[in-house]
Amino acid sequence: MMIQEFEEIVNRISSVILGKEHQIRLALTCFFARGHLLIEDFPGIGKTTLAKVLARCMGLKFQRMQFTADLLPGDILGMSVFDQDAGSFRFHAGPIFTQVFLADEINRATPKSQSALLEAMEEEQVTFEGETRPLETPFFVIATQNPLEQAGTFLLPESQMDRFLMRIELGYPDRGAEKKILKGEGADQALAKIGCCMEQADVIRVQSQIDRVHCSDTFLDYLQDLLEFTRTSADFQIGLSPRAGLSLLRAAKAWAFLHGRDHSLPEDLQHILPWVAGHRLRTAGDLVGIPRDKLMEMFSRVPVPI
Repeated sequence: MMIQEFEEIVNRISSVILGKEHQIRLALTCFFARGHLLIEDFPGIGKTTLAKVLARCMGLKFQRMQFTADLLPGDILGMSVFDQDAGSFRFHAGPIFTQVFLADEINRATPKSQSALLEAMEEEQVTFEGETRPLETPFFVIATQNPLEQAGTFLLPESQMDRFLMRIELGYPDRGAEKKILKGEGADQALAKIGCCMEQADVIRVQSQIDRVHCSDTFLDYLQDLLEFTRTSADFQIGLSPRAGLSLLRAAKAWAFLHGRDHSLPEDLQHILPWVAGHRLRTAGDLVGIPRDKLMEMFSRVPVPI
């Protein structure tokens, strides 16, 4: 992918999601890094629209499921139904068998239903009644949740949170963007005009190229220093795991590649770390989810290796 192609994708999505260019770049970085994205924000901000327009721009199949307290794992994965003509049970695939899957308000579902996503997100496959079925490639989960709502919700366990490469917030639009929305220049009209920017084969090719982005020993030393800081600092109750380190590496590679480089720099880690690490850390006060400014302090306390 040329940097001009990436900018074209950002511009197209920005014509629908107004005033959120940085969040769009993060979402695309997460997507091309083969990660999954958690969007935590208030209702009506544009979380669902972002998922729809991203799938359309990538030319991928899209399925949306509203998570509720009465949702069952079979509603997500699929179920076996008896076929009277064949005299046997046949598997009917659930909405998880797609390429971009939106789990809307994921924290409204019970932990049992939430856990149905674990295997799919980690291994891109689903095991049902002893048979393993592969999911399509690429496979990308976007989950949304409301940070303020407590009644009737279930917190995502740490194992589930760790499957999300990034957690971002969209936030309210600025005055200029909101005026365009109020004038009727928002998502509904723009989404209808959006066409494909890529095809499935192009997406897979870009993801493979990102895997080949070079990381020097100095870069890896810096990454390890950051990981070690979270594990030894009194600021954090739980430090970053080796899997979190791999997530940081993948995201940094994607950020570098999508901005026109075939090698990663320490600056790439500094750009993506708050959104990759924030939902994986706990403060000493047992607060889950670290404020961005608190994470940014890390860079003044962990020097870049020379």
